Amino acid sequence: MGKAHSNAWRNAGAFFDVPAFTQKVLVGRDAAAVAAAAARYGWAESATDWREVIARDDIDIVDICAPGALHAEIAVAALAAGKHVLVEKPLANSLGEANAMVAAAQQARDRGVRSMVGFTYRRVPALALARSLIGGGKLGVIRHVRAAYLQDWLTDDGSPMTWRLRRESAGSGALGDIASHAIDQVQFLLGDSVTEVSGRLHTFVTERPGPHGPEAVTVDDAAWATLSLAGGAVASVEVSRMALGRKNALQIEVFGSKGSLRFDLENPNELYFFDGMDPIKEQGFRRILVTEPEHPYVAAWWPQGHVLGWENSFTHEIRDFLLAVGSGTDPSPSFEDGLAVQRVLAAIEESAAAKSSLIQLAQR
Repeated sequence: MGKAHSNAWRNAGAFFDVPAFTQKVLVGRDAAAVAAAAARYGWAESATDWREVIARDDIDIVDICAPGALHAEIAVAALAAGKHVLVEKPLANSLGEANAMVAAAQQARDRGVRSMVGFTYRRVPALALARSLIGGGKLGVIRHVRAAYLQDWLTDDGSPMTWRLRRESAGSGALGDIASHAIDQVQFLLGDSVTEVSGRLHTFVTERPGPHGPEAVTVDDAAWATLSLAGGAVASVEVSRMALGRKNALQIEVFGSKGSLRFDLENPNELYFFDGMDPIKEQGFRRILVTEPEHPYVAAWWPQGHVLGWENSFTHEIRDFLLAVGSGTDPSPSFEDGLAVQRVLAAIEESAAAKSSLIQLAQR
């Protein structure tokens, strides 16, 4: 994420009209490694103590790409110091931490300090277009959604232990890592909120090679959930980091009374639209190549048909964040949006622990 965000900071001003800024300090744990990364990724300086950096008067924005266990501590301190904050998803490792972050963001907002959580797939042009089509009524009444996020980087039983496989550092496994994206997309695309959850979690490989011998995996490898939404739609969510052959497949299907949409992140420039209002003999999913200047964000990039990639959505995220900070408006998704996803994640865990019992979410 540090590499992806650095690339976005480098490119935002080259492609979009945003307020001027300087990539000032890159912070990491190892002094030599972070100095090398800073030089490579375009940062003027490097440091190893984020608290000292936050205290500096020449720092206005803090971009948090650390593991989830550090999100709350860094974000709350940065907001209290008057720094605008962008933090990677999921917002935190627990509901308690997420609530503390929202409270800090609300207090900071009253002082003109902005905050945003990095659900970057909202900025994929095809998904931004999908939201526009749904909001414009092209699909009619939304009935159900299928969202799957499948990866295979853990299929080898011998893959080594990492911080993402420890609950104390990651909070959860595939649930927080990639289900957070899928759940955010369901709520974002429909402009709706989850009211009811049933879920299941599973760990296929319970032990991984660690630096000092085998270590227990304390998070899930895969998760499944059924979600009810306030507007009446039902969504299924399936995520796995053990889906052999799927590299980064966020697949979304939205079915309405008048039309349907289909998207796959492994083909990020394509959106498939089924218009149920066409004559039956003409009906079928049609491919929209989302590379036209009229499509969201695309006018800043290349000629029609010259496709964008995974990294471009991060540039769009930085662009939107800078414009909000510069104009004194609240960026989206907010920490409150991140908390809404966190509540769903917690409900899935609660349901899974209770043999997939139905969990009601309080509406706020």
